[in-house]
Amino acid sequence: MPATAVLAAPSPVESEVARLRKLQRDARHGEALQGARDLLGELPENRDLLLIEVIALRYLLRIPEALEALERLERLQPRFSRLHEERGLCFVAQKDAPRAIDALLRAVNLNPALPTSWRLLEGLYRLTREPENAATAAAHVATLAGLPPEVVTATSLFSDGDLAPAEEIVRAYLLRHGDHPEAMRLLARIGMARDVLDDAEVLLAAVLALAPDYQAARYDYAQTLVQRHKYKEARGELERLLTLQPDNADYRTLAATAAVGLGESERAIEIYRGMIADMPDYPDPHLWIAHALKTVGRVPEAIEAYRAAAAARPNFGDAYWSLANLKLYRFDGEELGRMRAEEASPATGLVDRYHLCFALGKALEDRGEFAESWRYYERGNALVREQSRYRPEVIETNTRQQTRVCTADFFRRRAGWGDPAPDPIFILGLPRSGSTLLEQILASHSQVEGTQELADIQRIVLDLQGRDPDLDNPRYPAVLAQMTQADFRQLGEKYLADTRVYRSGRPFFIDKMPNNFRHIGLIHLMLPNARIIDARREPMACCFSNLKQLFAQGQEFTYSVDDIARYYRTYLELMRHWDEALPGRVLRVCHEDVVADLEGSVRRMLDYCGLAFEPACLEFHKTERSVRTPSSEQVRQPIFRDGLDQWRNYEPWLEPLEVALGDAADRHRS
Repeated sequence: MPATAVLAAPSPVESEVARLRKLQRDARHGEALQGARDLLGELPENRDLLLIEVIALRYLLRIPEALEALERLERLQPRFSRLHEERGLCFVAQKDAPRAIDALLRAVNLNPALPTSWRLLEGLYRLTREPENAATAAAHVATLAGLPPEVVTATSLFSDGDLAPAEEIVRAYLLRHGDHPEAMRLLARIGMARDVLDDAEVLLAAVLALAPDYQAARYDYAQTLVQRHKYKEARGELERLLTLQPDNADYRTLAATAAVGLGESERAIEIYRGMIADMPDYPDPHLWIAHALKTVGRVPEAIEAYRAAAAARPNFGDAYWSLANLKLYRFDGEELGRMRAEEASPATGLVDRYHLCFALGKALEDRGEFAESWRYYERGNALVREQSRYRPEVIETNTRQQTRVCTADFFRRRAGWGDPAPDPIFILGLPRSGSTLLEQILASHSQVEGTQELADIQRIVLDLQGRDPDLDNPRYPAVLAQMTQADFRQLGEKYLADTRVYRSGRPFFIDKMPNNFRHIGLIHLMLPNARIIDARREPMACCFSNLKQLFAQGQEFTYSVDDIARYYRTYLELMRHWDEALPGRVLRVCHEDVVADLEGSVRRMLDYCGLAFEPACLEFHKTERSVRTPSSEQVRQPIFRDGLDQWRNYEPWLEPLEVALGDAADRHRS
């Protein structure tokens, strides 16, 4: 989010919407209605045109038609606050106070910056003789009246997802009037919504310097710190908030998230237990505590908590998927029937639906019903891919630039740069390639700390890319050639300092972020003595395993056959480059070899890491530690060969994958 914004010229539709709104301000509602309907013939799902139609109908006292138009708008934009405000106004016109109150409450719960809705609620509550509610509405009216009108307008736009006009208004206000805590907080929230978290953090810190008692801003600040994986700093902010409001559900939830980020799962479980005791019928805390229980290996308790979440909300797709994602859980016939019914129900939202699809795919796979299982996997992938913005060309462009910048000569001229500490062991590759198993094996060694999938390298890359990166011509990795020895040493020192919070004192620690394979050059320049292990799996098995996995976040390349095949081929291409540019730097460990010869593979990894052999590494499944990946329960079991060829059960439907992979099956061991 740059300090100044270059505004695009309005589109023809935006210009027409602006013209129609002016007609309404001039009370020319018949003309506005006709103009909106003419355009709706071509753009029947345009939110702004539908709202203009509704407002015109209400002013023309055609209330039944306005309510019918609002139903159409709600089907398209159910969380659009202005539609609920308009419905409330229609019910006011019909003198139906109870329904007007319900509609207006929905509006202000979605968007608290609606002065008209609050004023109407104040009047309606006085009419229905509810003085306490009237006083609450009046307080909101007064709060909004005390804010600059530009900030109120921008906040309202932000609440309805209109980020660009909200940012334009609030930036202009700040440029004219200087620091204003509410305006600065709003700009920070826009940054959070756009994932420009460094700007948001700076802005919110400045807000708290101006107004240290501003609790809402402090909560936003803690959220930003959590999203930036600064869990220790976030915990400090949340402790201040919880001292003031110990029962606040938002504060408690974020405090538990920070505890999980710090590896303090038992602390998170304690927080969630308190929340469940206070609100037993609320489904989310049951899900959250189940995740934490699963992380520490308390699976029977996790299962009961997941079931409680599903009982609290029968179409809670994440609860069913989380049970399936235990890998060892088996659904009974009654559960399967309930899942099918909820997935098919028109009332089930998109997110719940695709979670249910993946859960059903796994449940039917376990029952040997592979044709129906594949249909659900395919449907789930399609639903996720439709709402994804993933572009394979971005990854392929980055790969080409890595090979162009990070040559063998480039590294020779920078030999010995970076921080010399040997502490990190990076395990990378593709998801579902056996990396969690390698992590569990190494974390069973007395000298090695298992942590989690750390985002620190990704954050460094984002900083190097700069703000508003051009995805087709990115600043990174070309910027590596402009950096000095001191720059890389500083990055290495920063990485070691930032990851210290995950460690308990062992000499070595594991960073198991699969996508770091794209940044081996950067890792080498920052930390020339770190160990790097490439966890590799046979392509059909690896890609199929990704296609049937629903990830909590990221990994957007896994939701179509073409995307995962292209990504696997790109991975092979880039890893071959690292082998040529940094010969011997990366140890390749194939999953199939680990299954076939566990002890030989373990000794090979320990030798590479400079560690003495310890028998505990062969009994990795007995090691008690937190594991936060889809394979968490599998690595608590001895190795079995059963999973190697599971994809063959789906062979009739996987020919497109085999074709898309091309010669990857022959190249993946070279």
